[in-house]
Amino acid sequence: MPSSTPAPTTQYLARPDGRVAYDLQGSGPLLVLVPGMGELRSSYRFLAPVLAAAGYSVASTDLRGHGDSDTTFSAYGDVETAGDIQALIAHLGGSAVVVGNSLAAGAAVIVAADHPDRIDGLVLVGPFVRNPPSSAVVRGMFRLMMAPAWIAAVWKGYMPALYAGRKPDDFQEYRKAVVASLRRKPYGRAFSLTTRQTDHDPAEAKLGSVTAPTMVIMGEKDPDFKDPAAEARFIGDALRAEVVMVADAGHYPQAQQPDVTADAVLRFLRAVQHA
Repeated sequence: MPSSTPAPTTQYLARPDGRVAYDLQGSGPLLVLVPGMGELRSSYRFLAPVLAAAGYSVASTDLRGHGDSDTTFSAYGDVETAGDIQALIAHLGGSAVVVGNSLAAGAAVIVAADHPDRIDGLVLVGPFVRNPPSSAVVRGMFRLMMAPAWIAAVWKGYMPALYAGRKPDDFQEYRKAVVASLRRKPYGRAFSLTTRQTDHDPAEAKLGSVTAPTMVIMGEKDPDFKDPAAEARFIGDALRAEVVMVADAGHYPQAQQPDVTADAVLRFLRAVQHA
């Protein structure tokens, strides 16, 4: 169920082309929670309060061009998101464990490889760290579907499939919030640009350079992967990471199975602190 505590105040991180929105709650070691494309930082609405209550300072951020962030950016994708994550950690001070979902997982890998002093650990949820195989026809159809004129309607229809398995109790309310955000003209365009400009090759190239302890969390029904378990094993092997498969969950275990996800993340955080 959603937390009854008041929502934290939106804050902004200044970047060269605009501002990235985030909120901060709790106190203690820093955690940075980053959602995937098309999602809002409230994707972590169940997980963030649990982590804060466990004694962590939890920063939940919108992607550039999403939610409360600005739409003035000229570039989007893994590399750009990695720059935003690194800048936020530097702004908040010290180092952090990054929890990255989907696109943000690839971005987190890049930060960990390029700035190991900033990263205490990685939790990669439904992670894209390499480009999935696809044909030119499929890529063309996806590009057409993600055109700004109708991207909000397309995403509204696609969201239930991404949430394969158990849906959050507030799924309909959350979907309305996501669609309303995308219907703002500049945000639909920014999301469309994100889908067109995102490339996971830079993340895949950095896999061998990551030394931070890592956990991979994958929904057993994640529709973004032909074989979610095989993809999780690939990432786990590449990063020497523990793999947690979450039953009855699709691309967003943090919202679909928040108790299971929180237990896994807290166990990982305890191990990181002990190490």
